[in-house]
Amino acid sequence: MSDRPLLTRQQSRAVDTIAAEKYHIPGVILMENAGRGCAELLLSHSPASVLICCGPGNNGGDGYVIARHLDLLGVPVKIALFCPRERIHGDALINFRIIEAAGIEILDFADEPLCEWFASRLHEADWVVDAMLGTGVTSPPREPMASAIRQINAASAQVMAIDIPSGLDCDTGQPNTPTIEANFTATFVTSKPGYAKPSAKPYVGEVHVVDIGTPQALLGEIFR
Repeated sequence: MSDRPLLTRQQSRAVDTIAAEKYHIPGVILMENAGRGCAELLLSHSPASVLICCGPGNNGGDGYVIARHLDLLGVPVKIALFCPRERIHGDALINFRIIEAAGIEILDFADEPLCEWFASRLHEADWVVDAMLGTGVTSPPREPMASAIRQINAASAQVMAIDIPSGLDCDTGQPNTPTIEANFTATFVTSKPGYAKPSAKPYVGEVHVVDIGTPQALLGEIFR
């Protein structure tokens, strides 16, 4: 996977679209593969307690899958939700309903400003998973996620970013204010153009590529 070309923001979107429309792969399968791969990567670091911070989109959906797999293996895990539940849709909603039914603890932090209760939850975790904002976001994070990012960066926990540190531009490598400072980034299919830029280095940490099961023929269409 390391010799694959880099995926831009537009190409990342195209992977999901072509997978569904031409290769008959539902997005929920790609999300499952992504989340399980990230969970396995995190487990290799022997986490004692994990707080997974989720936004409203598919990045949050990956976080729900990670939570389920960690819970299955006995790792204490909680979800910190930074959006109203009614904003969760599609594949992310499928996985949100699964963790609700499974009884995984969900902490609601959709209100502004972010309360001190979040800081206390941060102190209970040795790992934080950033599943708030994905590669499609180009503007600065809004509240309450902006406050969450600042508190996460100030905490002592290790941080794993899912696909991209929230606040970073995946094409240019330019950080917005604020941007997650991750210890490592688990990105999908292949790395992104901005991650090798000097401006991105303090935020992405070590970059690990997680395969999500996209067919080789599909990748050939993307990279030709």
